[in-house]
Amino acid sequence: MERHLVHPGRPAGLLGADECSVSLSSVEGVVAMKILLRSGAVAAAVGVGLSLAVLPAGPAGAAGGTHVRCNDITGLKNAITQANTSGGRIILASHCTYTLTTPATEVDGLPPITGKVTISGRDTTIRRAPDATTQFRVLRVVAGGHLTLNSLTVSGGRIAFQSGGGIENEGGTLNLNRTLIKGNSALSGGGLLNLGGQLRLDHSTVERNVANYGGGIRNDGPGTVTMKGGSLLNNRAFNSDGGGLLTYGGTTSLDSVSVRGNTALHGGGIEQFPGSILRLTSTTLRDNIAVSGAALSSNGGTATLVRSLVTHNTAITAGGGIFTQNSGQVTLTSSRVIRNAPDNCSPEGSVPGCTNPANRITPSSSQLPPPAKDSKARK
Repeated sequence: MERHLVHPGRPAGLLGADECSVSLSSVEGVVAMKILLRSGAVAAAVGVGLSLAVLPAGPAGAAGGTHVRCNDITGLKNAITQANTSGGRIILASHCTYTLTTPATEVDGLPPITGKVTISGRDTTIRRAPDATTQFRVLRVVAGGHLTLNSLTVSGGRIAFQSGGGIENEGGTLNLNRTLIKGNSALSGGGLLNLGGQLRLDHSTVERNVANYGGGIRNDGPGTVTMKGGSLLNNRAFNSDGGGLLTYGGTTSLDSVSVRGNTALHGGGIEQFPGSILRLTSTTLRDNIAVSGAALSSNGGTATLVRSLVTHNTAITAGGGIFTQNSGQVTLTSSRVIRNAPDNCSPEGSVPGCTNPANRITPSSSQLPPPAKDSKARK
């Protein structure tokens, strides 16, 4: 009886094109031949491997994206320039900080985004160097540009004479996915400026940014801001309006967002001006502080709160929860405005469904809400 050699793991009868059934009488010769062939194949493979090992690292194919080594700023700038031309994905090193010491343009740390660019990392930071002698923001998206950031932190941008300390979106499209905008400063829009463009934040956090007005985010019409999950946390407008968010026209929608620990003269959490449309869904405004309108100040805009909570916010004069003026309109749908100081809504009766406590609480000018815990965007 003859026995046959079959490829390991392959059922009998399913032989490859380079295999054949062999009788036992010729096994020795076949084995010897296979050893020689396999030795040659191994040697060839080792040779190829050594050849690949000495090749310099370079851009991957379009499907894989361009990998940029840790803190290779020149490589990052070149990758953005290339992606602006042909589109593409840039992959940064995990657990790495890319530190910008000098700007790519007069006021932008990296080349402006003019094409369709995606930059991804994992616990990865792009920052302006703390000791940089020149003021500049980190990123800018121009009209027609499209930038997506995945699992990144953008920090340290500083531009006291312009807006958009972290990122300026100048009529383009900016998508932030699980991204943290932290510790930036500017004249306005300390963290983000959306100047008539489309800004989308998905489970992202805007934290500890400062500006004269619009400490966290500033949205200018006809721009749209859509935020799902995440938080506006501990931002500050130290000289004017909108600690967490400031809207000048345009449309802003927050869904399942925490607006907490922000401060401003007016609109500690959110300030909206005429022409602004604001919608809050399943959103909490808590522990914000201002002279008036600690959680929300509606100065001629329209705001709708759906299944949302406004609580434990503190105003020095009026509108611990919500303050309206200049025909600002606020609508509550299955929402609560409770336990704010010195009152929940001002003027009394300006917000249907909002009532003030019988005993007015008068806070001192030095009273601050409990500090909110630091937060980090999910990676």
